[in-house]
Amino acid sequence: MFAAGVKDHRHGFQLYYYQVERVARSNPETVIVHKFHDRTYNRARYSLVSYVLHDCTGNAIYSPLQQTVVAMAEAAFNAINLELHEGAHPRLGAVDDIVFHPLACASLDDAAWLAKAVAADFANQFNVPVFLYAAAHPTGKQLDTIRRELGFYRPNFMGNQWAGWTMPDILPQTPDKGPIVVSRAKGISMIGARPWVTLYNIPILSTDVSAARRIARKVSARGGGLPAVQTLRIVCEDFNEIACMLLEPNRVGADRVQNLVEMLAAQEGLDVEKGYFTDLSPEMIIEQYMNLISTKKSSP
Repeated sequence: MFAAGVKDHRHGFQLYYYQVERVARSNPETVIVHKFHDRTYNRARYSLVSYVLHDCTGNAIYSPLQQTVVAMAEAAFNAINLELHEGAHPRLGAVDDIVFHPLACASLDDAAWLAKAVAADFANQFNVPVFLYAAAHPTGKQLDTIRRELGFYRPNFMGNQWAGWTMPDILPQTPDKGPIVVSRAKGISMIGARPWVTLYNIPILSTDVSAARRIARKVSARGGGLPAVQTLRIVCEDFNEIACMLLEPNRVGADRVQNLVEMLAAQEGLDVEKGYFTDLSPEMIIEQYMNLISTKKSSP
């Protein structure tokens, strides 16, 4: 789950985490297995795990994740005013992106059902426009396509930063759920379902935005680079970063991406640091979940 942070990096940033995490931890049937906070991005991501129940025909009918994710979103919408938000990472909503991945015995159909159920809740409870993607979308439309159509990748502030609301109050595209008129404070949410992806960020030790943009494009499948790899160039305080989404990590892994970025950076005369994962692997997440569930059950 992705969510934008708040503008105040001292009090508000920590208050936001406290409010959202307190809601998540109040449901004993869901577990936060990983969280990624970044003050420069002014953004946070949480990975939660729970189970799915099926009816006698094998169709998904219930998951505690639905209630927990919606409650977290309500806390985020109450804590964040997108008009006051600034950060280095692009965003279109206070709760920007929620993606459901099948783990263990769960199926992609289960994840798609859950994504659509949460999207309906967002529309009905928060009056937020929702764009579905991947397995949750009727035609499998991908997240990056929707983002391009909505201007997600175009900075709207000085120095390749994002600030405030970035779009007209009446959307240029009709959302899959919710109104076409947008609340400037809440923005848009994108909700999808897809197999597990790996998120891997590589720091480029330079403030040369043009060079970093060229590297990012040459690494991505869209730019003729590695298959099933999407990239985003992000400007940090004194360096650039290439944020990579590996859609098929078993086919194209982080080592291959790292090697290509290092080669392209060397051609630009730039140095590169070793990249880092911003989430756990599916195996690590399942292990974390089992351990945390066991701890909860054994606690008095």
